Amino acid sequence: MSSNTVVDLEPVSADGLLVATLEGDLDLDSADEVRDTLAAAAKGTGCRYLHVDVSRLGFIDSYALGALVSARNSAAAVGVTLTLIDPSGPVRKAIQVTGLAHVFGLPANE
Repeated sequence: MSSNTVVDLEPVSADGLLVATLEGDLDLDSADEVRDTLAAAAKGTGCRYLHVDVSRLGFIDSYALGALVSARNSAAAVGVTLTLIDPSGPVRKAIQVTGLAHVFGLPANE
């Protein structure tokens, strides 16, 4: 994984919640690996809900945003709900510009 992006996965809770925290910059260099890590976590951990904490991302580009959409779709295909939580300023702005709030379970004015 890129040295600019860290993915920290907590153990799945008893109610099926898995929290993944992303930290650093999420861009072309790291997006595919983050996507694959999140998709694998959704498939292989027994979780039902995957909350991706993006509060510590300092940067996100359009390719990385697409990778998160892909991870969300992979999770949905196995019955897991992927939601972004606590978006940082750059993530919030990217979501607003692209109109993807509903895809990630965020309020439209988030």
